[in-house]
Amino acid sequence: MNTPSDRQGIASPEPRVPSPGTVRLRIGIDLGGTKIEGIALDREREVARIRVNTPRDYAGTIEAIAVLVQALEERAGGSGSVGVGIPGAEAPATGLVKNANSIWLIGRPLRGDLEVRLGREVRLANDANCFAVSEAADGAAAGAEVVFGVIVGTGTGAGIVVRGKVLTGPNGIAGEWGHNPLPWPRDDERPGRKCYCGQYGCIETFLCGPGMQTDHQERSGRHRTPAEIVNDAAEGDRAAQETLDRHHERMARALASVINVLDPDVIVLGGGLSNIRSLYEQVPRLWEPFVFSDASRTRLVQARHGDSSGVRGAAWLWP
Repeated sequence: MNTPSDRQGIASPEPRVPSPGTVRLRIGIDLGGTKIEGIALDREREVARIRVNTPRDYAGTIEAIAVLVQALEERAGGSGSVGVGIPGAEAPATGLVKNANSIWLIGRPLRGDLEVRLGREVRLANDANCFAVSEAADGAAAGAEVVFGVIVGTGTGAGIVVRGKVLTGPNGIAGEWGHNPLPWPRDDERPGRKCYCGQYGCIETFLCGPGMQTDHQERSGRHRTPAEIVNDAAEGDRAAQETLDRHHERMARALASVINVLDPDVIVLGGGLSNIRSLYEQVPRLWEPFVFSDASRTRLVQARHGDSSGVRGAAWLWP
């Protein structure tokens, strides 16, 4: 089905009050490190979608989300609830954002400020939790009892869904896999690069897109994007293949530690780096020596809804 879409940007619409009888929508916002995507759902049917670049400051982010919501409502011809997936978590005690790789959000009352700007209640959740909920509901992990949903892109995070419900924990950090140290580190991986969280050698610093680029540049002296590294490897570039091999093996160790603790039925990969096709063949083979079992039955699969999973899950924060 073709849906309204704008991948470049939007002009700020005039504030409007939907007329009586207009469609009641569910609006989801996926606040990423490089882009903000919004979707409007009428029941389960997508009626509008817009993507814009993420401002690199807090006030700009608030305004971009507000403009995006207004534009979605204009296109869809209705008003609705708003759910937002963020690259971090909301501290239960204070309501302030914490653990965000978009560091301009840290320590800010994002939900409260959005509610004031939008004039309505807003629900906020970790973007990886939104992703995991979407894929567990009707995506690549539909029907699985325990799902570990991983987003590997600008940052590295994960969400946990058990019997259809997201697990958040009393600290709101369940699934913060990216900020554990890379398991079973090699000598040349110690102590690792410094992470924005203040620690060294976090999984995120190795497995995110910028981490893969940095690893390749340090080893080869060439600045290449992950997509270019994959293409170079396919064309026989030895340095690119070695970078890809290191990425496979590090992903395998990192996910083996998850299997040893959580023992999920399915691990779903999303985010830009989930498009590396070789991951799904190589990583399960490579994690076997690190999994504390005679065999691993956990499946590694790519997200069915692709880049849409996070934004769909955000919309579903409201019934």
